[in-house]
Amino acid sequence: MAQVRLTLDTALQARGMTRYELAKQTEIRYQIIDNYYKNKVVRYDSYVLARICHALNCKVSEILVYTE
Repeated sequence: MAQVRLTLDTALQARGMTRYELAKQTEIRYQIIDNYYKNKVVRYDSYVLARICHALNCKVSEILVYTE
């Protein structure tokens, strides 16, 4: 079954950033960032994705991956 997966773990590791630092920088609760990090999100919030991408200086396509 095809699915969309978030590669936030890889993006954070590449930048030497923690989930806590990302939460502080984006002003998004740690629990929400943690859910995205652990791929527990069923529906992605465009506001959250935009804040994450801004903080990581990346495009959405760099952190969302479609797999079959």
